[in-house]
Amino acid sequence: MRRSNTQKLSDVLKDYIEENKLHKKLTEVDLIASWEKVVGRTIARYTESLRISNGTLFVKTSSPALRSELVMMKQQLKTRLNEQAGEAIVKDIVFR
Repeated sequence: MRRSNTQKLSDVLKDYIEENKLHKKLTEVDLIASWEKVVGRTIARYTESLRISNGTLFVKTSSPALRSELVMMKQQLKTRLNEQAGEAIVKDIVFR
């Protein structure tokens, strides 16, 4: 016996994400996961932690020299990260 109210699992998940306004947070998580792809393995190796809060990406690095290099690349990194996300998620980047 088939039920008439069956739905695809993908549709149910999309509805759940929309109802709970999780799209932006999931995009932020995906963006952090793609950090190494965007900046490269060498830079990612010296990155200790990443987090996004209110459109600001906080990056903690273990190398002061790398930190100053990243500050000079700030605008380029913002552009590449937002292209990776497919939308303007990162409005500012703070390096610590």
